[in-house]
Amino acid sequence: MTYPVHTAETAPEGAKEILEGARNTFGFVPNLMGVMAGVPALVKAYVALMHIFDETSLSPTERQIVLLTASYENGCEYCVAAHSIIAGMQKVADNVVQAIRHGRPIEDRKLEALRRFASEVVTSRGWPSEATTRAFLGAGYTEAQILEVILGVGFKTLSNYTTHVTDTPLDQAFLKAAWSKAA
Repeated sequence: MTYPVHTAETAPEGAKEILEGARNTFGFVPNLMGVMAGVPALVKAYVALMHIFDETSLSPTERQIVLLTASYENGCEYCVAAHSIIAGMQKVADNVVQAIRHGRPIEDRKLEALRRFASEVVTSRGWPSEATTRAFLGAGYTEAQILEVILGVGFKTLSNYTTHVTDTPLDQAFLKAAWSKAA
């Protein structure tokens, strides 16, 4: 199957405005959003979850850790590359990004507890162990933040699975951060 990568001009009604907004925000329409636009409800859900996740109590660095970790665990080459660039734009320390990209622990104890917890939420399909949950809470996170991590994992799983099924091509803007889990 071939899924078209829509532009603001070719997208179905209901998605055009979202893609125009993306182009105004990013200077281009990310291919992921262009593919999602084929089903306006999907791109609307993606954008809504993106904004909602940004409203959580997690910092920009912590949110990127959740998104990168979910993408890493789901083996999403597109999203790991994209969020590596986005994390850099949000001033996430490069050693944090590189640790996630290479499946290594983060040096900062609190951020590592977040990475481990997000990782286990994904790999256990929502059944993190009591020990990992206790470590997450012991690092200074709250019970509410457990649910915020789940929100982030859900948001990112939507895009991870979309790129897997549609074989979404990596945007030029993300090529310098190309990634493969096998690498």
